[in-house]
Amino acid sequence: MYLVKILDMGYFTKVQLIKREKSEQYYVNFPAAVAQAIEFTGGEVVEWLIDDHQNLVLRRSDEAVGALKKKLKKKLT
Repeated sequence: MYLVKILDMGYFTKVQLIKREKSEQYYVNFPAAVAQAIEFTGGEVVEWLIDDHQNLVLRRSDEAVGALKKKLKKKLT
């Protein structure tokens, strides 16, 4: 059995605020390396969950998870 040490690698980004006349929007971007590592596709639907005041969880839709599983299964065969 092999033990693998998980490295705590972080990517810093700023929260951007766009103020408009009648509204505000906040944006959080993440690096392409992160998107590629978790195999995001353009237009993929995700859901933000508030874990606590320091942690947000970004969860994929069930459809995206199913598509990723099919893709991984195809790579293995």
